Formats: sequence, C-alpha cells, structure tokens
Amino acid sequence: MSEIDDKINGTTGGFTSAGLKTEEELLVLPAFGVAAALEIGQIAFDLATSRGLKAAIEVRIGEWIVFHASLPGTDTENDWWMGRKARVVLLTGRSSIHERVLAEETNIDWFAKHGVIEEQYAIHGGGLPINVKGKGLAGILLISGMPQIQDHLLGVEVLTEYLARKGEVA
Repeated sequence: MSEIDDKINGTTGGFTSAGLKTEEELLVLPAFGVAAALEIGQIAFDLATSRGLKAAIEVRIGEWIVFHASLPGTDTENDWWMGRKARVVLLTGRSSIHERVLAEETNIDWFAKHGVIEEQYAIHGGGLPINVKGKGLAGILLISGMPQIQDHLLGVEVLTEYLARKGEVA
C-alpha cells in the first residue's frame, strides 16, 4: 500500500476542516458562467495533459455539464466517481474532501447523517465548489483518476490559476 493509499484510509493528506474552509473562502470567483466554466476546464485539461496525468475533468454550472474531458487512462468509472462527488458538493456546498475530513474529525457516519447511500455520494477528494462572491455556490469543478489528494490539489491549482488570470489572486 502506498503512502497516498494510507492517506485515503485515514489522514486525508493532513487536511483539516478549518484549513479547507479557509481554502474555499479564498477560491471565490467574481462571476461564473459558460465562458468561465470553459476556461476553467481548459486550464485543467492543459495542466493534466502537460503532466501526462490520468484524469477525467468536468466543470458544471449547477448540474449542467459544461466542460468534460476524459484523458487517456480514464474510463466510465471516472464519470461515476465525478457524479458521486458532484452530489456531495451540491448537497453541502463544500468540497468532497472537506466533507470526508469533517466526517473523520467528528467520527460520524457521513452517509447516515445525510440520509444518502455511498453508491450515489463520494466523500473523496476531487469535487470542488465554484463559489461566486456574494452569491455562493454556482458550479463545481470535478477531477477523477488519481488518488483523492492529487485530484483535490489539481482542482485547487486550477481554480488558483483561473483567479490569477483574472487578477483576483496575487
């Protein structure tokens, strides 16, 4: 078992719910629509392909899939994972890894607490809320195909790059 596998089964990369909350507060967009969704998707695609990553990528406005790319090494199972992660973000307004960390910190059965089944919801990294200043949740960035910590970190990098291009992040 690799170090990443160990993190999936317990420590989740050393993330804390407080740190993930701060991260989500920093990654707020000034606006979000189709053009932004496509640009975010393209940034993710470019980063993943330039690094030879095995990743499937989606950007959604609500439940509408505006951008989708399945890179070599991914398959329909990644689509299933992205759908499950998207449901977590839509339900809670937080990232899918944030929900996993919260469940571990509070020692709760996340699925029982929310009255949902694991086959439909995944509290694994790679589902990130796209929040708009003054409006809240407007979309979702989804990454699947790598260990959950890497999925999440790529999503954070993508949103950070998008904000930097818009002059929103130093």
